Amino acid sequence: MNTHTSASWTGALARRSLRLGAAAVFVLGAPAFAQEAKPLKIGVLTDMSSLYADVTGKGSLVATQMAVEDFNAAGKPLKIEVLHADHQNKADVAASIARKWIDQDGVDVIVDVPNSAVALAVGNIVREKNKVMLASGPSSSDLTGKSCSPNTIHWTYDTYALATGAATAVVESGGKTWFTLTADYAFGHAMEQDVKNVVTRTGGKVIGNVRAPLNTQDFSSFLLQAQASKAQVVGLINAGGDTINSIKQAVEFGIPAGGQRLVATVLYITDVHSLGLKVAQGLQFTEAFYWDLNDDTRAWTKRFVPRNEGRYPSALHAGAYASVLHYLRAASAVGSSTDGAAVVAKMKELPTDDPLFRKGSIRVDGRKLHPMYLFQVKTPAESKYPWDYYNVVKTIPAEQVWRPLSEGGCSLVKL
Repeated sequence: MNTHTSASWTGALARRSLRLGAAAVFVLGAPAFAQEAKPLKIGVLTDMSSLYADVTGKGSLVATQMAVEDFNAAGKPLKIEVLHADHQNKADVAASIARKWIDQDGVDVIVDVPNSAVALAVGNIVREKNKVMLASGPSSSDLTGKSCSPNTIHWTYDTYALATGAATAVVESGGKTWFTLTADYAFGHAMEQDVKNVVTRTGGKVIGNVRAPLNTQDFSSFLLQAQASKAQVVGLINAGGDTINSIKQAVEFGIPAGGQRLVATVLYITDVHSLGLKVAQGLQFTEAFYWDLNDDTRAWTKRFVPRNEGRYPSALHAGAYASVLHYLRAASAVGSSTDGAAVVAKMKELPTDDPLFRKGSIRVDGRKLHPMYLFQVKTPAESKYPWDYYNVVKTIPAEQVWRPLSEGGCSLVKL
C-alpha cells in the first residue's frame, strides 16, 4: 500500500473503497512554523469500506478538511497536508499504516481511528514515536483508563458515558433485568462491563449475555437467546452496521412486540436513517452531538452535507472536526508540531471552544469534557423535515456523565 500526495483530493473523496490517499497542501506557513521546512501533516485513519464507513469514513475526512479550512481562515494559516487511509477494521493493518505515515511520510497527528482495537494499537505507536492521536471515532474508556497516554486525546464519547446515560435512564424507568448482546472485541468488552456496572449500581441486574463476532450478518441465534431469557431489556452493545442488522432482526423476531425493551447502547444518526423511523422510533440512547441542536450545529451541517454526498453528520464527524480544530490551535501556540506530547499538553491547557461542542476542557487523562444528551428517536408523524429524527429527552452535564478520574486507573493521574 502506498500513500500518495495529490493536488486534488476531490476525486479521492468519491472513491469510498480507496484504501490510501492524500489531500492537498492548504496554505503558506505561519511565522511560528517558519523554522520547519515540512508542512504539518494530518492522517485521517478511518473505515472507508465496512460497517463504520457511514459514521466515520469519508465524512470524517470532510470534517477534518473543514477544520483545516476554518482554522486557516481565522487568521494564522499553517501549511497543512491531509492524508487518509482505510484501516479495514484490522489492528495490524492500522499499525502498519501508522508506522509508515510517521516514519516515511512525516505525519504529525492521526485522527478519527474508529474501532477501539485499532485505536489501542495505533495509540501505542503514536506514543512510541511521540506524535498525536485524536481518538474521535473509538469509544473504549480504556483510552483514558489503563491505556491512557500523554499523546492521546479521546474526544467524542466513551463506553462509560454511553452506559451512564442510557442504562441509568432505562433502569430508572422500570427496565430492571437485562440481557446484553455484545460485539466481541475491545469496544464491546469495555461497554459490556460499563453497562453491567451502571445497571447494578442503579438497582438492576444483568441476567444473561452473549457475544457476537464483529460485522456478522446473522444475529438469529443470539437474539433467540435474548428472547428466551425473558429479560425486560435487551441491550445491544454494538455499533454501525452491527446495530442496524441486530435491530432489524430483533424487530423481525418480534422482540419489541413481545414486550421486551430494545436498547441500543450506541446509535448514530446514519443508523436511524438506514433503519427508518418506523423501525427505530422510540429508541433511547446517549450521544454527544446532533446536527439540529442549535443554530451553530445547523449552520455547520449546511456546509458539511453537500460535501458528504447529501448525508448528514454523525457525532463522530463532529468529533473529528472539533478535535482537529483544537489541535491546530494548540500546535500553533506551541510553534511546532514535532513534539506530540508538548502539543497534547497545550491542548489540555487551552480551553476548548468550537461551534459543535462549544466551550469545554480536556482532563489530564486525555478525556475531552462536554455535556452528553439522552435522545429518543421520533415517530414518523413527529418528523417534519429531512433528517429530523431526534427529540432531546435531557441534557446530561459533563460532571455527571464522565467517569471520575479516581476510577479510571490512568497512570497520568496523580491522586
